[in-house]
Amino acid sequence: MNLKWFEKDPLQIVAFQSYGTATHFYLRGRAIEDETIDLEQKGLFKLLINTYKRFESDEIKYVEINLRLPNQKVLKVKTDAHGYFKCEKTVPGLDVLTNNEGWLQVEASYSDVNIKRTITNSNRFPVNVLIPSKRADFGVISDIDDTIIHTGVASVLKWRVLINTFFKSVFSRIPLEGAAEFYHLLHRGASGANANPIFYVSHSPWNLYRYLELFLKQNNFPKGPILLRSMHSIFKRKKQNEKPEKQKEILNILKTYPQLNFILIGDSGEHDADIYIEIAKLYPDRILAIYLRCVGHEHKKVRVKGLFNAFKTTPALLINTSAEAIKHAKRQGFIKSD
Repeated sequence: MNLKWFEKDPLQIVAFQSYGTATHFYLRGRAIEDETIDLEQKGLFKLLINTYKRFESDEIKYVEINLRLPNQKVLKVKTDAHGYFKCEKTVPGLDVLTNNEGWLQVEASYSDVNIKRTITNSNRFPVNVLIPSKRADFGVISDIDDTIIHTGVASVLKWRVLINTFFKSVFSRIPLEGAAEFYHLLHRGASGANANPIFYVSHSPWNLYRYLELFLKQNNFPKGPILLRSMHSIFKRKKQNEKPEKQKEILNILKTYPQLNFILIGDSGEHDADIYIEIAKLYPDRILAIYLRCVGHEHKKVRVKGLFNAFKTTPALLINTSAEAIKHAKRQGFIKSD
């Protein structure tokens, strides 16, 4: 009899790249069992197994987590009924602990030193929190699905989303042409030496966090917070007039950085046009531009064109290529000219 079959999986902490300020610490994550997901595996059967493991995660409920800062200060937080935790605290002096790009190195661990099921028993799980650099002129908030990665959210019955999510490895996913170059130009700004923060926001569940994190790194996108939503919130009945989770996250970013203006990037396939226009009306002096990629059916593009034609508060473009966006951004002085 193989006794390993009866052993429990080791524990891990998946902390999500997040953001804060010089005095405000904000970090989310999840305590779960380690299902040994290998994102580099290929083959249909192995991909299906990995997908199953991502969505069948076993959470660690109501456990205390330590978050250690570079100055050895420890913040404590507890996981909820789904294993998630959110640490939001006032901590002065965070900006002096970051690197030149504004990243704060944090180490997550289980508070209970008697836990023996952590990976290699080290009980150390690193993560970074972005404290925007003083060299930042503006920020960028970008959608992910069909904005930087071919997903198919605009396809009939979302069948392309299912195929891309369940049957494709991260290495076979194709970024939209020129997207990484455009984002790096925005990150470096008009001087070519800025450190403008990039925030990635999506309706996807946190179960896909590491998959998307690897995709961004593999395809040379600028590093930035990746902000998703919990799986149970997808099926939660929304209250009347309740805003989408993605919209709430964007508004939270704007409130966190009142001194920064922002560029919003999305696509024409879903509701980005409506969300971004509503946000621009709330913050007319802070949204520098809106770029939406053309995807989906023609009637959706026509609808977005109509919305943009009637919207005069902020420059809003429906683009077919990254080159179009780069050309406009240079004219507006967002990025360095040739």
